[in-house]
Amino acid sequence: MAQSAGRGISVDDIVRNASIEVIPLKGAEEKAAIVPTDTTVTVTCSPRFGLSRTLDHVAAACRSGHRVVPHLAARMVEDRKDLRHFIQKISDLGVDELFVIGGDGEEPVGRFGEAAEILQELGEFDHGLSTTGIGCYPEGHPKISEDALFDALLRKQQYADYMVSQLCFDASAMAGWLRSARDRGVTLPLRIGVAAPLRVRKLIEISVKIGVGRSVRFLSKQNGMVSNLLLGRAYEPMDLLTAIRKEISFADLSVEGVHLFSFNQVDATLDWLSRASGVEEAG
Repeated sequence: MAQSAGRGISVDDIVRNASIEVIPLKGAEEKAAIVPTDTTVTVTCSPRFGLSRTLDHVAAACRSGHRVVPHLAARMVEDRKDLRHFIQKISDLGVDELFVIGGDGEEPVGRFGEAAEILQELGEFDHGLSTTGIGCYPEGHPKISEDALFDALLRKQQYADYMVSQLCFDASAMAGWLRSARDRGVTLPLRIGVAAPLRVRKLIEISVKIGVGRSVRFLSKQNGMVSNLLLGRAYEPMDLLTAIRKEISFADLSVEGVHLFSFNQVDATLDWLSRASGVEEAG
């Protein structure tokens, strides 16, 4: 990844290394197909749709020539056989990267209850994966304490190559959490998870469909954001990234990229990426 001369890693640098997340809803295959093939597409999974839906959309993105990263939720995997089946399916598609999360299901469908258990199981067989990512929670988790989250992250990092933050709208929370993570011994490179430009009505529709209403409540933490969106204005990710960059050094704290939650508004996401590329932050 190129660096701006004399300035370390800039916002422009991490935007160039952005991935775009799509949700396997109806029409998502066509949306993912328009993403440039040099931009990574990630495909989520949820208890509402099952792992087979994720695999279907991963296959479609592979057919359109994309580098694809499937999400795998531990709570959706029944047993060792089910895990190996999933890994074999993505391997057959030429996929060599996986993003492992705990998942949103209230109860595990089988023996796996958290991401660390999947990661440990992956270490027991020749899976063919070259890169593995895990999630992290700079703004906390409603059901898990901060200390427990850090403990889990430290256990998982020995099996992982990078981490992606949950949807974030608070620059100070992100910067403070990352400093704390490094002090606690978390060394994984970070890809900052941010919402792509979006309209609040569409966000609410998608959130209801996939059962992640918390995403809507995150918006209320950003002063003025809700009123701007209700007036028809789009959220601007660059403002958040620039604010984070003013608080921390991306190079010193190992920030390597951006993960864009598109909420399947891929056209708007690509338009923003096109405009954002080459834009240097002030200061």
